[in-house]
Amino acid sequence: MYVGRFVIVAPEFAAYRVSSRSFPNRRIVDRGGTLTVGPTPDAPEHDNPYVSYNCVRAGGDGVVVGNGSHVDPIAEKLDRGYPARDALAASLLALDYEKDDYDTPRVAGVVGEESSVGIVRRDALLVESVAEPTLVATYEESDPTPIEFAGGADDDPAEIAARAYDLPYEHAVCAAGVTYDDGDVAVGFHNGTGA
Repeated sequence: MYVGRFVIVAPEFAAYRVSSRSFPNRRIVDRGGTLTVGPTPDAPEHDNPYVSYNCVRAGGDGVVVGNGSHVDPIAEKLDRGYPARDALAASLLALDYEKDDYDTPRVAGVVGEESSVGIVRRDALLVESVAEPTLVATYEESDPTPIEFAGGADDDPAEIAARAYDLPYEHAVCAAGVTYDDGDVAVGFHNGTGA
């Protein structure tokens, strides 16, 4: 099944995975603790504004994961003291779903003192607090849903990323992992075999 990009958020960890049929030549790079999705050196040129973005960024008392440019304003709102739920809702509502050929939803989550997950689709804005690993994806799995996915604050974030990459959804490209332990944040990524 193809679910597109997705986030998994739990109280002590989070994961984000790029799955793509249209732009598979992407990878994640670490820019001083902020993880950025961008084209691989051999990727064809494009003018799609949704291909490159920060997918993991710390903010306030948490870390944001997500599938686009909304990650930055969510992190900035957390820096200004917004609760996670409000930072997600305000930023997702303001930026709305992507205005591409598929009306791609924006998905995001915050792991931290308050952990929440959210999505803005053409027909809805959903933001929920999480107490267990919860998945939300751009397609098919577009309602926040609990998922069996092991992880915790002591796990290696790169291993969390690799487990997200290996989930049985189609067209995996790259993945990011985050752990959160009482303000201590660690990030890692997995670029698969072709990135």
